Amino acid sequence: MWGPGHFSRASAVESVSFSGIVQMDEDTHYNKVEDVVGSHVEDAVTFWAQSISRNKDIMKIGCSLSEVCPHANSVFGNLDPKKIYGGLFSEDKCWYRCKVLKVISDEKCLVRYVDYGNTEILSRSDIVEIPSDLQFSSVAKKYRLWGLQIPSGQEVTQFDQGRTFLGSLIFEKEIKMRIKATYQDGTVIAQAEYGTVDIGEEVAKKGFAEKCKLTSSTNICEEKKSDPGPLVLRNLKGPIPLWGHRSNQSAFSRPKGRLSGRPTLDLKNENDAGNHVTFPKESLTVGDFNLPSNVSLAKIKQDQKLIEENEKLKTEKEILLESCKALESKVEQTAQELQQEKATTMDLTKHLESTLKTRVGTRMKNLAAKVELLKEIRRVNISIRFGNDLSDAIQVLDEECFTIPASLNELEIIWTEYNMAQEKIKTCQNVNEGNILIAKRNEVQQKLYMAVEVFILEVDELPLNKRLKTLQDLSASLEAVYGQANEGTNSEEILKKFYDWKCDKREEFTSVRSETEVSLQRLMAWFQSTLKAFDLSVEESLTFEDTIGNIDEILEKTESSICKELEISLVEQGDADKEIILNTYSQVLQKIHSEERLIATVQSKYKHSIEFKKQIIECLNNSPNLDHLLSIKKTLKSLKARLRWKLVEKNNLEESDDDHDGSEIEKIKQEITQLRKSVFQEIYREQEEYEKLNSLVQKWFPELPLLHPEIGLLKYMNSGGLLTMSLERDLLDAEPMKELSSKRPLVCSEINGQIILLKGYSVDVDTEARVIQRAATYHRAWREAKEESGLLPLIFLFLCKSDPMAYLMVPYYPRANLSAVQASMPLTSEEALKVMKGVAQGLHTLHKADIIHGSLHQNNVFALNRERGIIGDFDFTKSVSQRTSVNMMVGDLNLISPELKMGKPASPSSDLYAYGCLLLWLSVQNQEFETNEDGIPKVDQFHLGKSPPNPEKDTEYTQCKEEEELKMENLDKYKGNTRSGEANFD
Repeated sequence: MWGPGHFSRASAVESVSFSGIVQMDEDTHYNKVEDVVGSHVEDAVTFWAQSISRNKDIMKIGCSLSEVCPHANSVFGNLDPKKIYGGLFSEDKCWYRCKVLKVISDEKCLVRYVDYGNTEILSRSDIVEIPSDLQFSSVAKKYRLWGLQIPSGQEVTQFDQGRTFLGSLIFEKEIKMRIKATYQDGTVIAQAEYGTVDIGEEVAKKGFAEKCKLTSSTNICEEKKSDPGPLVLRNLKGPIPLWGHRSNQSAFSRPKGRLSGRPTLDLKNENDAGNHVTFPKESLTVGDFNLPSNVSLAKIKQDQKLIEENEKLKTEKEILLESCKALESKVEQTAQELQQEKATTMDLTKHLESTLKTRVGTRMKNLAAKVELLKEIRRVNISIRFGNDLSDAIQVLDEECFTIPASLNELEIIWTEYNMAQEKIKTCQNVNEGNILIAKRNEVQQKLYMAVEVFILEVDELPLNKRLKTLQDLSASLEAVYGQANEGTNSEEILKKFYDWKCDKREEFTSVRSETEVSLQRLMAWFQSTLKAFDLSVEESLTFEDTIGNIDEILEKTESSICKELEISLVEQGDADKEIILNTYSQVLQKIHSEERLIATVQSKYKHSIEFKKQIIECLNNSPNLDHLLSIKKTLKSLKARLRWKLVEKNNLEESDDDHDGSEIEKIKQEITQLRKSVFQEIYREQEEYEKLNSLVQKWFPELPLLHPEIGLLKYMNSGGLLTMSLERDLLDAEPMKELSSKRPLVCSEINGQIILLKGYSVDVDTEARVIQRAATYHRAWREAKEESGLLPLIFLFLCKSDPMAYLMVPYYPRANLSAVQASMPLTSEEALKVMKGVAQGLHTLHKADIIHGSLHQNNVFALNRERGIIGDFDFTKSVSQRTSVNMMVGDLNLISPELKMGKPASPSSDLYAYGCLLLWLSVQNQEFETNEDGIPKVDQFHLGKSPPNPEKDTEYTQCKEEEELKMENLDKYKGNTRSGEANFD
């Protein structure tokens, strides 16, 4: 409400008439106390103040005005002095309510800000209409100190000091006003108190006011008529103290308070605030409460009218003086501008005179420079500008266009027929029907062989490489000039439009060039004829018109022609021209790439045909030989029989009551070890033979599984090369892993120096096929990347002949799963990132093969050497939904994603959710961290691998650690037995 301000707002002072009759408050309002804050000071006894109770009103008014006034219409026509308008205060450029006190001119008006009491001269453009809901009484009231008046004949200096002193007592301070009376114009006569200080007494003590006489009837003071003499309106530079009780200074912005002169001071523009203004001696005494009986009311009205007319004349005088000063300033400014224009004109005249002296030489010099530039441009190849390179490329594509060899279509038809014949054989299950299909396939194979030979001979005669090199060079040269081509449709309309455009441009350019040459020829002829006019040896007299007269016309025409050709040659092409050229370029490039793809297709078919011809000759001459595989199977059968006899012989010797020499048993054990080594060597050789036959089946002989079911090739193929029929459980000397066999039989053994685990799965007729299929899909996904797959490799899958069991052989990595690693020595930040990178690769490999893991947790993620992570322990007996039904926890984190909890099927996203939980667990497992209200660790505490281990481990991790210790104890025992010779594998 009451913002900070200075008493420097001496714009125009409103003269208030007190000639009206003063009426006393005889009702309950007499001696009423109001809490107000001073907002504006007029003299030592008169000021404006706002009621503290209207604090919120001030704020609401300010907010409403800031929204309404910027969009309101400026006032025009006659202004209503009783109406309230919105005024733009000059100092803070904010809007406040105001009343028009006086219209100074068509553009200027004197206004009073009704909510603060200060005045200002505003332009009509800064006064706007406000709505009716803002048309209510003013917040500020005008007060006069009770029982005081301004002494007559007071000096200007003392007058200004009195205003300053009163301002220091009441300006923006909370004061109490005891109301004594009210003038008819609304001025309130009151006793002002600030705390325990009587403000009127303080003003009187300082001599800035004097006490007036009191009448017995009304107890109201009567002021003496004063003749203060000349007073000067001065700007007071010192700041006024702020009102200390307001809560937010910025919220109470308002027009700053100002000290007015005496009530009878002249109205004055704030630009002339420093001029001296004298009080008229005939001015009416301010604050007459009771008028003497000898003064008639008519006389008072007449005097008041004279005062008002005098004020009006003074105001008009001030306006005329301002207009005079403005005109003088404008005349002075115009004189300065005229002087500057004169100086500029003189400089221009001098420059023109200097230029005229060298005009001919300058013009000829410029013309010679343009001719030299034109020569250089004509030397440079501008064919690109008119698309000549594109025209040449189109011609190359049309003249030597490559077409598909006729033999290729026939070859494609026979290839399709041959592939269909192979597919029929592959799906056939009847031997007799298969023989018929094989015979038909052989016929098609002969036709294919002949078609391949014809195709190869035809392609050998085609200059494919030469044509491809031409296309590549052409494409590279065009791309170097035009850059990236736009994708567009193949349309002959584009090429037609290009040719029409090219013809028009060529015709225009030829015309301009011809015009340039003609102009230069005329100029050269003029120079030759002019030589005679300046040759003293020529006696023939020449007329001026014949020699010199037409040089201006010739030069003008020559310059015009040269500039026109330069513009065509140098100015950037328009958007339409660029679009035509780029569209044509894109069309040409599409044709080039299309022909390149066609040549590449023919070359690929040619290469494939050469390879087919070479292989088909070998295959026709050498049919698949199964004798080697059958020989390996026979050897395996003999080795396994000998191994079983040796095992029986060893058991008999160990169980016999007779005393035997220990060397005999040791010898049998060594023989058993050697036999087992031989068995596995033969199994590996058998796998190699199966792989060779599988390659033949895929390429040439799909009938092999049908014609020779006894070799088990189809089972090998369906398992992705994982299934073997030659391996049996009793051939292994395996140590049972009882501590890890809670769900399925699990044994540990060693093969070729590698420790392996043998997992047993109970299967029946239905589940056996599903287990093999799932394992084969997993194995194929691993085989594509192997070490880089991020998956645990599968070594062998075999079925038990005596029991409904399927055994899966995998490598054994003791104490390598995340549970054991984190329980013993947690991974560092770098190690964890390496391990989880491998796990991410494993998930990518599975998802690429359309496999959903479904049960990723800390026990089936292995950290090999603490630097490579792989995913293992995949249960092939369960479906995806069965694997996801297990409740998986890691620490306090649930690895099951929210969508799985809602009953939705598993997806790659659910695997990634579990992956994220594992990564989070690695981050916080060994840290002391705080959780939020939902039990989730706060993110800003995750510092991977930087906190000391947490001694309080979860129960799950402790159990995992104990299980791993049991595994290692059992493994050590197994190795001890191996060293003693009981289970020693190479």
